[in-house]
Amino acid sequence: MTRLDGRVVLVTGAAQGMGAAHARRLAGAGATVAVNDIRGGDALDALAAEIGGLAVPGDVADPSECKRIAAAVAGAAGRLDVLVANHAYMTMAPFLEHDEQDWWRIVDTNLGGTFHLVQAVLPHMRRHGEGRIVVISSEWGVTGWPEATAYCAAKAGLIALVKGLGRELAPEGIIVNAVAPGVTDTPQLQVDADAAGVDLAVMHARYAEGIPLGRIGVADEISVAVELLADFEVAAIVGQVIACNGGTARVRA
Repeated sequence: MTRLDGRVVLVTGAAQGMGAAHARRLAGAGATVAVNDIRGGDALDALAAEIGGLAVPGDVADPSECKRIAAAVAGAAGRLDVLVANHAYMTMAPFLEHDEQDWWRIVDTNLGGTFHLVQAVLPHMRRHGEGRIVVISSEWGVTGWPEATAYCAAKAGLIALVKGLGRELAPEGIIVNAVAPGVTDTPQLQVDADAAGVDLAVMHARYAEGIPLGRIGVADEISVAVELLADFEVAAIVGQVIACNGGTARVRA
């Protein structure tokens, strides 16, 4: 048996990048994995077929969609044991120039979406008396970053949410933790490159200059931490944040 045999996992924001990497790793650990993204499409369907899971598209910023997604997973697979809240939306702009509607969309998607998802999955976890919730925050939620105020605020809020939920839900056997990746090689870095007006390769090199490890991260490295926190044999880690950033910053407990 592998570590997650018989478990059912929902990974949001899974059509590409880190979400797809998490889905593949958790499926490799034995889980049945439901993959979500804001829209269905070839990429999401192909990933679900590849890992023997199911595709459940929907906008997690919509509370009713979160309930529908959770119910669809539990209905198709018979249960819902693990949530990996990996979805993200980010744009960058100087603070006074950032469109207010877009600023709040970033917060509503990253922080609000996780709030709605946790509310949606909890009843399914409580039926079995245990669960695992892994929230993908960001190093920028710890250190901040210029021209990314909404994203930083949302990701910092996720860390606080995890610490509060960790204390609240641990007595029920539902363990909540977070991973805070540093700069990682995913399609989202194109936003950074566009904001800086440089090629993507130049953006990668600029970020690498400030990382003690000498390079930006890769998605598979982050997935190792996700798999650890999804493991039902690991219960003593509660309300914590694992920093995967190549040595640029520490996340205090």
